Amino acid sequence: MRLTVTVSERTPGTFTFHPAGSIDSNTSSLLETKVDSILKGFTKTIIFDMEGVNYISSAGIRVIFKAQKALKQRDGQFLMTNLQPQVKKVFEIINALPTLNVFSSIQELDKYLDLMQKKVTGEAE
Repeated sequence: MRLTVTVSERTPGTFTFHPAGSIDSNTSSLLETKVDSILKGFTKTIIFDMEGVNYISSAGIRVIFKAQKALKQRDGQFLMTNLQPQVKKVFEIINALPTLNVFSSIQELDKYLDLMQKKVTGEAE
């Protein structure tokens, strides 16, 4: 299957990836190239909006874990949202969900990010 990947910068250093299609051994290099490109610059947070992903193989999982590891090394955050049931099942099978920040929607993610920023500035109660 085909894969398209769009990337948007939400705020300076925070990037959202919107992959659509299948992330497998034939398409994962496209995603990896885009992730590597973003990681060359100032990047503190990467969000993978997985709403358009209908299939993921071990090659796709590898790209995601590589991005997560790179961000962890720079004290950044790796987040995922909108996992389709079949893709979520893959992460459950490999027991990866407890180590990933996964959100059911962009709105839930935005609430989390808002709370984290308020904690840093002392605004959270």
